[in-house]
Amino acid sequence: MTHPFLDLAPLSAAHFAAIEDRVARLLSTEQDVVIMQGEALLPLEGAIRATAGPGTTALNVITGPYGQTFGDWLRDCGATVIDLAVPFHTAVTAAQVRDAFVEHPAIDFVSLVHAEAATGNTNPVAEIGEVVRAHGALFYLDAVASIGAEPVLPDAWGVDLCVIGAQKAMGGPAGVSAVSVSERAWARMAANPGAPRRSYLSLLDWKERWVDGGRKALLHAPAQLEMLALEACVERIEAEGLDAVMRRHALAAAATRAGAVALGGGLEPYVYEAGDAAPVATTLRAPSGVDAGVLVAKALAADPVLPLVAGGGALAKEMIRVNHYGSDATPGVVHSCLAALGAAMGESGLTTDLEAARRATTEAWS
Repeated sequence: MTHPFLDLAPLSAAHFAAIEDRVARLLSTEQDVVIMQGEALLPLEGAIRATAGPGTTALNVITGPYGQTFGDWLRDCGATVIDLAVPFHTAVTAAQVRDAFVEHPAIDFVSLVHAEAATGNTNPVAEIGEVVRAHGALFYLDAVASIGAEPVLPDAWGVDLCVIGAQKAMGGPAGVSAVSVSERAWARMAANPGAPRRSYLSLLDWKERWVDGGRKALLHAPAQLEMLALEACVERIEAEGLDAVMRRHALAAAATRAGAVALGGGLEPYVYEAGDAAPVATTLRAPSGVDAGVLVAKALAADPVLPLVAGGGALAKEMIRVNHYGSDATPGVVHSCLAALGAAMGESGLTTDLEAARRATTEAWS
């Protein structure tokens, strides 16, 4: 059977460029925005390999698993890497970044994740950006999880490479992603003999053949359905209003946090301070002696569509993540997640207060 989407006319270069312009407006940026035809790991890796090399001294901030990945890529490029790691239940501070510059004045590249959905923390990019700008380093930011859930302002924050994806708070497709690129970043790429060229990872190919060419001819056939899905996603955000979308996520996070505390039974927020907690998703620490994966499995047995997952890797037994992003940033989803967790905890012999959790959640949302 032929699906009607397969009969669509090819996506034109003008249509592609118009979607890029809408994404640029979402970021309030005057920088060049390139939509790359793959999941966000494509521009995340491509941007590092384009701007880092043997002459680079990079400060790599680690507040979760993606920061660790960026350090691996930087080392693979031949860069000298200084890791600034903080506990995953907190956030990095601008003072810590400033201290790193004092100790390592040769730093000329900073990599940072804005919000780590995997660990539930978010970092103060505006304050860190001031410090990075004063030092003169190139600033690379992973805003894949934060876009749509909290402000992402590359121009105002001095971010040279800002990568976003639509699959989380934006509620869109995972198959395309975007990166905003400053003039400083383009110059760094042009001066880097190791920057990928004639490669799917190459940002310089997009610069020379797409941006500098007036966005008249695409490099290759675009992922048409994903591009149309991205356009529809941006249209939904524009219709609701970006501020309203971000407010929904902030309320979902506050309500989940308050409800989890009121639920009791030993369940508690994984990120200690509310100010360090990301609006895109809330991580919870499982009660002592209870396997988070088992608890989540029990909760999902009653309602398999709930956005609940156990932590990954070393956090699998202790962390529960409530992915209240996109269309799941609603009071109903938060109530249902906490009710399911409370029921699962009851099955495990723990005492919880579902009514207190319901009241706390409702009050936090209002």
